[in-house]
Amino acid sequence: MAFKPTDKRLLNVFPCLSVVQPAEWAEAHPFVQRFPAKSSIFRREDAAVYGMFLLSGTARITVINEQGSELVLNMLAAGEVCSLMVLSGLSGRDYPGSLIAETDVDVLFVLKSSFLRWVQEYEPIRTAIFGGLLEGMLRMVDMLQEKQYMPLEKRLAKALLRATEEGKPLLHTTHQELADEIGTAREVVSRSLQRFKQNGWIETGRGWVRIDQRSRLEDQLGD
Repeated sequence: MAFKPTDKRLLNVFPCLSVVQPAEWAEAHPFVQRFPAKSSIFRREDAAVYGMFLLSGTARITVINEQGSELVLNMLAAGEVCSLMVLSGLSGRDYPGSLIAETDVDVLFVLKSSFLRWVQEYEPIRTAIFGGLLEGMLRMVDMLQEKQYMPLEKRLAKALLRATEEGKPLLHTTHQELADEIGTAREVVSRSLQRFKQNGWIETGRGWVRIDQRSRLEDQLGD
């Protein structure tokens, strides 16, 4: 996709990048790529070459545990940068996770060498990225606390609401992916979805969930 450093969308989402000079943009070989929901956006082999900025949509940061199961470590929204990418890049270590699109996303890629240099040389970029890392870590703590203390059906309702909107009620996902996100077994998610369906709150099919009564799911969250 064609890219211009003066693109208003870029500067609206990442205003800190306005400090990068045209010659530096040219050296970074930037390009924007669109990914459909559920696509792999960023893996170890990508992190060896590129840095990336999420321009639109949402994605999940995942890692694989010793048992081979995928764990959702954190969520990433437009205007944010993956914490694992930054920390692994600055420490010279391999990128340990992967980024999976939750919705359709647009991603700006630049050469890794340029990305790391900008972080180190430009205070506005450094401040924005490390501020985002702090927010991401706090969100990660909240997610861990939810998995430990929040009732399962409340966590499931929250995940469904977060991944959909009032005018976009259809979510393309599997029971296993929902289970990975909220930290439980697929069978448990299947039973809870069936209860939601019996109540008329949702409809389900192979690989999709549609929210029919959003307000009833919101009621599950309480205060």
